[in-house]
Amino acid sequence: MRFVADLHIHSKYSRACSRDCDLEHLTWWARRKGISLVGTGDFTHPAWYDHLTENLVEAGPGLFRLRDDLDRDIDRTLPPSLAAAPVRFMLSVEISTIYKRGDRTRKVHHLVYMPDLASAARFNARLAKIGNLGSDGRPILGLDSRDLLEITLECGGYLVPAHVWTPWFAVLGSKSGFDAIEDCYVDLASHVFAVETGLSSDPDMNWRVSGLDKYRLVSNSDAHSPPVLGREATVFDTDLDYYSVRAALETGDGFAGSLEFFPEEGKYHVDGHRKCGVRMEPEETLAHNGICPECGKPLTVGVLSRVQELADRPHGARPDGAAGFTSLVPLPEVVSEIVGTGPKSKKVLSEIDKLTAALGPELVILQDVPVDDIAVHSPLLAEAVTRLRRGEVVRDSGYDGEYGVIRLFEAGELERRRSAFALFDYAAPVPSTVERPRPAAAPVDVPAVAPAAPVGTSLLDGLDPEQRAAAEVDGGPLLIIAGPGTGKTRTLTHRIADLVTSRGVPASECLAITFTRRAAEEMAERLAALAPAAVDELTIATFHSLGVRILREHGAVFGLSGSFGVADPDGQLAVALSVVADEKEARALIASGDDRYKKALRVQDLVDFDDLIALPLSLLEESPDLVAAYRARWRWVSVDEYQDVDEQQYRLLRLLVPPDGNLTAIGDPDQAIYRFRGADVGFFLRFREDFPGARTVQLTRNYRSSTAVVTGALEVIAPTSLVPGRELRPMVDHGSAPIGVHHASSEAAEAAFVARTIEQVLGGASFHALDSGRVVGDGTQGLGFSDFAVLYRTDRQSRALVDALTQSGLPFQKRSHDRLADRPGVARIAGEVRDAAGGTVLERVRAVAGEDHTAYELLKPLAAECGTDFERFHTALALGVEVDTWDPRADRISLLTLHASKGLEFPVVFIVGCEDGVLPMRWPGDDDPAAVEEERRLLFVGMTRAQRHLFLSHKAGRPRSPFLSALKAYEQVGDAQPRRKRKGTQLSLL
Repeated sequence: MRFVADLHIHSKYSRACSRDCDLEHLTWWARRKGISLVGTGDFTHPAWYDHLTENLVEAGPGLFRLRDDLDRDIDRTLPPSLAAAPVRFMLSVEISTIYKRGDRTRKVHHLVYMPDLASAARFNARLAKIGNLGSDGRPILGLDSRDLLEITLECGGYLVPAHVWTPWFAVLGSKSGFDAIEDCYVDLASHVFAVETGLSSDPDMNWRVSGLDKYRLVSNSDAHSPPVLGREATVFDTDLDYYSVRAALETGDGFAGSLEFFPEEGKYHVDGHRKCGVRMEPEETLAHNGICPECGKPLTVGVLSRVQELADRPHGARPDGAAGFTSLVPLPEVVSEIVGTGPKSKKVLSEIDKLTAALGPELVILQDVPVDDIAVHSPLLAEAVTRLRRGEVVRDSGYDGEYGVIRLFEAGELERRRSAFALFDYAAPVPSTVERPRPAAAPVDVPAVAPAAPVGTSLLDGLDPEQRAAAEVDGGPLLIIAGPGTGKTRTLTHRIADLVTSRGVPASECLAITFTRRAAEEMAERLAALAPAAVDELTIATFHSLGVRILREHGAVFGLSGSFGVADPDGQLAVALSVVADEKEARALIASGDDRYKKALRVQDLVDFDDLIALPLSLLEESPDLVAAYRARWRWVSVDEYQDVDEQQYRLLRLLVPPDGNLTAIGDPDQAIYRFRGADVGFFLRFREDFPGARTVQLTRNYRSSTAVVTGALEVIAPTSLVPGRELRPMVDHGSAPIGVHHASSEAAEAAFVARTIEQVLGGASFHALDSGRVVGDGTQGLGFSDFAVLYRTDRQSRALVDALTQSGLPFQKRSHDRLADRPGVARIAGEVRDAAGGTVLERVRAVAGEDHTAYELLKPLAAECGTDFERFHTALALGVEVDTWDPRADRISLLTLHASKGLEFPVVFIVGCEDGVLPMRWPGDDDPAAVEEERRLLFVGMTRAQRHLFLSHKAGRPRSPFLSALKAYEQVGDAQPRRKRKGTQLSLL
């Protein structure tokens, strides 16, 4: 069976698409055009997926048709020549992936096809963990193309790269693509067997690139409204079912070619700048080094130039066995040219109604109906179709998002023939509005980039002079004041590695303490690379895991066994309820550390989180011999983030290290932001009093942020800095972008500014962003969604941001320091794991989780890491291991509090809510100077997370944060004042 398929369309849930993009209208127009197989489009969108399940019924292997009652209603509105023609649907979706690979931002669109609704549902569930599927029918994901293909294959579908030559969003695009399909999909590239050529190229152009010979060249309409169905399409000669279509694409057997636009009509065919009205052929672009002669910015390089760049064959070459193609102009455009009104006008539609009723579907009229039969209705149309079938057309090429124009008649020709052919009444044809190329200006020279200087390779040679000075200090107490971005962890790990590999310090005598499990893991990874033979003997711990270690060895003093458990919050409450019956009273017992509650814990061989510091501390304070034993075991102690220690942790450290001991403390008092947790920066400031012989080294070279960010951050912290003569020197070139300050009229407007600016910095996340003019230019290259962070003082501020990013279709995720054990379902699974079947923690977690897929996915990384160590699994949960819901393959914008951003860095950072009362957070009448100083430090921490771009925003309704008054150099971005609403006419008259 020979049939036409259009397998790339969109629903009404995609941006900039017609409300008529529903199944009924698609079926009606498919019959009008003569298309037998249509893609559903957008099956990842929840509402559209529901619409598909409710209104489609199975119609052969892997295909669907409209419900009988709906189908009958459609046939009643069509003439007999069109009614009852079979129209089938294949589950399809276009997916946009934007990610970073090879120091370039990649933006690639893909078509994914599934054989049934169950497979589509599994696919949707997988993608829902990566991006927001409900914001756009064409979802935007921060996911590598290779990983999208992997998920597609795992769910039983196949993938076709979409419009492969489009400059901005395609696998071979000039702006953000690759030079070969294999480069994009790497090890899974063999599973790609077809590519969509797009409107701006045809097979003849693609045949010039031998690397595409192995792929079937398909075409589709990419319809955003039903009337443009079939403007490009693919022809098959096979059974009408999913598996036959897929087999034809894989093998070529049954693949009968394509119906094409003339490529010049595509809106990215040649090069140019729409804004400047500049259009160029490839040779002209090369002569100008790709630079626009009007504005001096890079031209949008079109498909023709890109094909020429990758071509290894001359024009006119055709591979053996390649399927043919037919170039057409849509019938409405042909009739439009003849009658002199737009292709969507009532006059044109009326004429086509008559033609299709008499001659059949539009594609049949253009290709198969004898010209003499067409001449009966319109001699001019017959002449136009004759020329079309011979390829005799007048071409005005499209460029930079501007569609080209294809005409069948020369300018003025229709007027001259008017008296001879008058069956169609017409007005004078409208002349083309496409401007011809402007005269070329002189080419612009592009400066060469100087090569990078070589870097040392030995252990300490790679450190800068300040870092090396700190790392080389011999024994005794050492305080390292490490400003943000100065290589704190790098310095500390190199120091430890050098001690054990070059200075004869036994690794077993080294203890390194961090504050979070993630920080401990990072330190262990770095030390494994620096000192692989010694890392297993090093002790790397958080304060609380160190407490567990001490209690495992000496817990008998408190009546604990060597395998005691750590009660999670639910376990603590259960123990407290065994002492008192009222839940409120039970929680009070836990908060106060009541003796009755503690005794009940010991009876069950349990401790709680607070015990992990308190019990070891009391143990050591009462046992000088034990203190001496631990000091002998760990003669070299290093503490990260020393400014964040609290009173109990400080006392514990003083017991573990004598006043002249080998203690290295590293941190920055200007980044002390955890007073609400009990941290006291005073312990950092008195270090030299506690350890009189201490040496001090400052790290002042910042390798993270641009000059503007470093300068602005220093200006903000200067009024209350705890580091005398605070110095921070930018050492890397991250561009000259100034700090941007934005004044929004409302919280919603502030969030919209963030979403809009992210798109601008990325250079556009969608065709709509470019075509609407919301984004112009390429943005900053080498960025993915994970390179953006939006920081705020309190979690409540995230609501408006979530709404704005959802509306923009940008993938994001809120990051937090939530305890994994506090997530729904986790406590139940953890409680049942001990008695479940399975040899590993992961096997038991999977068995116990059952249908709770969310909790299982949350626990999966930790369970896999623990192997068969069940005690480690339960201890990690009890110690407050944090939620890690990130799919490692996904790029997403980070939304997080300023406190949660500590230790992270991002190329682009937004800090919203820079208002008095929010940042600094304070209540009327609250004038605690120490609290305000810490809020200033919090802004300093947030600002120094930024590498290239930093935006600070505040909104109307509150005074601007007093901290911003310290900024001397910044750029006001967006509207400095809220826009006033225009007054109504009536009010003006009154």
